[in-house]
Amino acid sequence: MFGYVMVNEEELKIREFKRYRGYYCGLCRSLGRHGVKGRLFLTYDMTFLYLLLSGLYEKPLQMEKRRCLAHPARRQEMLTGEIADYAADMTVLLYYYKALDDVQDDGTFKAKAAVGALKKAARKAAEKYPRQANAIRENCEKLSRAEDALVYDLDTISGYTGKMLAELFVKEEDEWSDVLRCLGHYLGKFVYLLDAFEDLEEDQKKGEYNPWTPFAERRDFEALVENTLTLMAADTAREFERLPIVTDVDILRNILYSGIWKRYQMVKKKREEKAGSQG
Repeated sequence: MFGYVMVNEEELKIREFKRYRGYYCGLCRSLGRHGVKGRLFLTYDMTFLYLLLSGLYEKPLQMEKRRCLAHPARRQEMLTGEIADYAADMTVLLYYYKALDDVQDDGTFKAKAAVGALKKAARKAAEKYPRQANAIRENCEKLSRAEDALVYDLDTISGYTGKMLAELFVKEEDEWSDVLRCLGHYLGKFVYLLDAFEDLEEDQKKGEYNPWTPFAERRDFEALVENTLTLMAADTAREFERLPIVTDVDILRNILYSGIWKRYQMVKKKREEKAGSQG
């Protein structure tokens, strides 16, 4: 469910991509506050949140050059600050409650390891941000129950992820809270449905739940998926454009208008190639 809200590097200017990498590496550094293991959960999705809230609130950012485990030979430019720490805490909470839910579902070693690695950090983040923690926990549980109950209403099932991100996107209640909640809600629905589309064939082979399963045999299935995702993306972009963001706005637009479609295009191409080889 992670890794979909990314930049389209090919359409970024060199200085813009360098700036984006500064946010990405800065978030990684903030995750390091939770120990080396925390950095394993770095995502593009929370980098977007870091960019978004930094642009909206124009909080001070510090530029640092440091070596890291991933790049020990060369110092990396890192943008750090208050918003990076917030995005890091939200990353921890998302992964912790998702892993906790996975442990209850199937008890995989990977999920158990993630719970163990994040338990202490998640407890601290939940104490600091109880509203966000409760939203993640409650909607993870509701999503799990809905999937077990074979709920195939796309709006309902994707809405649980939407509600999670809606609360994460609101760091504090203010004049922009409603817009941020709507933006996070639509983006969360987009991510859930795209993730499900990518997993569809594997889920069908295993006989596991997937919200797209009842629609997969329709002749217009591909058009249905694309139209549904387009609607979610358009709603997300509409809410974004209501925010008075100037700083790094071109990078943010790259993500929302192009980057979030990269995985969809990859999955679509793979499906078309497979269908062509079988035909």
